[in-house]
Parts: sequence; structure tokens; C-alpha cells
Amino acid sequence: MDNVFILLIALVIDLTLGEPPNAWHPVAWLGKLISWETKLSPRAGKWRQLTYGIGMVLITLGLLVISMYFACAYLKEIGTVSYVIVAGVLLKFTFSLRGLRQAANTVRKSLAQLDLAQARGSMYALVSRDTTKLHQGQLVSATVESAAENTSDSFVAPLFYFLLFGLPGAIAYRIVNTFDAMMGYHGEWEYLGKFAARLDDVANFIPARITGIIMVLATGICERNTSQAWHIMLRDHKKTQSPNAGWTMSAIAGALEIQLEKVGHYQLGDNHRSLSVETIDDSLKIVYASAAIWSLTVILVKVVYLATT
Repeated sequence: MDNVFILLIALVIDLTLGEPPNAWHPVAWLGKLISWETKLSPRAGKWRQLTYGIGMVLITLGLLVISMYFACAYLKEIGTVSYVIVAGVLLKFTFSLRGLRQAANTVRKSLAQLDLAQARGSMYALVSRDTTKLHQGQLVSATVESAAENTSDSFVAPLFYFLLFGLPGAIAYRIVNTFDAMMGYHGEWEYLGKFAARLDDVANFIPARITGIIMVLATGICERNTSQAWHIMLRDHKKTQSPNAGWTMSAIAGALEIQLEKVGHYQLGDNHRSLSVETIDDSLKIVYASAAIWSLTVILVKVVYLATT
């Protein structure tokens, strides 16, 4: 039952306390490490950058996960209670549900006050696209898209790997996802981050599809359009450049009967309802319902596994 208590502790910490300051956040420390490693990268030569990027990800991943594995083993020897508490705290750092809600609500508050400049500035906590020219509807769309995608990246996926491989699995996923967030983009460092981006695509392949299905189920709890969520998810999930993001974004677009759009890239869903600040509220209800479904599923699987072994 250790893993069940570890998960419960992590969930309680996240929902009640949220994220600590960056000075105390292991993911922020990881970000500083990645930034330092990036500075040592070759400035030219795509193959040199690609090779360095592969080595950077694999060495960092291996060292941190192996260290965490032996640290957990040592804590278990000291005592079960101390291990469960420390592991629960560490697991919390691999996901962020309250932080996602707060980031989305910050944008919502600015939009409700018709402060588009502030809303555009707040969007940088959610998306990497240029937000300087987005109008209100596009800001709402980007917020809903991010909430949907991050339900998978920031919650379902870490717990999926925790379910399969315990705490080291969740930590390994968070490391890969952080590398992708910091390096997996086009531009000067495209080849440096190419391996991280592809590895993140592989890591999120199953969780993204699980999340899409869970979101369809969550529409029943939230009294939204379940059949439309399923239909739009199956119809539009391939429209995004990412092989994974389209599943969750199209599911929530169908559920809310809205059209989500990243100009020049994709349009998801049908424009039956207009985008407003209330759309953000509705999307967060689906996000939280999905998180509840997934949390209960993980706990149930763990309990059933223990009962049958």
C-alpha cells in the first residue's frame, strides 16, 4: 500500500499548497542544469548538436533517476513512514494540477477585466507561441488548449509512469518533459533539442490518448456534450503538428462545442458556441473531473494489484 499513500500525500500537497518558490523547486533546479548544459553545446554543426543533445538527455536522465532509485531504497531501509512521506513530496514535484488552474485563472481574471495586455503577458506561463497580437477569443482559445494539453503532460502522464514504474518512473518522465519544454523547438537549437522532443513524443503517446478518453468520460460528470467530444476527438486529433496534443485539445473542443484555433496551424472543433471567459471556467471543470477520474483509476489499479498478488 506504500504507493497508494505516496500518491495520496502528493495529491493533498498539490491541491492544498500548490507550487513552492523556484528556489525550492526541483524542476526549477533541473531547468538551471539544462540551461548550463545548453551553454556548453556546440554552436554549429547539426550532427554535433544532435549528438550532444542525445548525450545530454541520456546522461542527465540516467544520473538523476539512478540516484533517486538508490535514495529511495536507502529510505526504505531506514523506515517505511519516512520513505512514504519523502516519496510523496517528491512525487508531487512531478505534476502540477493546482498550478495549471492558477495559471489559467490568471489569464481569465485579466480577460474579465478587459486587460488584454496583462492577459497576453500571463499567457507565457501557459504557451510558447507569440501572444503579443492575440485578441480576446484567441487568448481564450490558447488558454483552453494549454489546459487540455497540460492535463496530459502535467498530470496524467506522470501518474501513468508512477503506476508502471513507481517514483523513479514519474521522475524520469518529468525530466524528459522538462528537456522538451526547454529545448524541443525549432530555431538555433533545433538539432540540440530534436532527441528530447522525439523522446517526449514517445513518452506521451499512451498518456495523451488515455487523457483524451478520460476527458470524454468527464463530460458526463460536467454535463457536457459527450458524443460531440468523442466525435471531434476522433475527427480532429491529427490536425496538430504534435502527435499527442490533438487528442486532448480536440476532445475538450467537442465537449464545449467550440472551435480552438492556432492561426496558421490548426482549427479543432466546430464553432457552435462563442469563446468567452466562461469557456475557461468550463474547461477547468473538465480538467479537474478528468484528474479525479485518473487519480481514482490509478489508486484502484494499485489496490487491485496488491489484492491479487
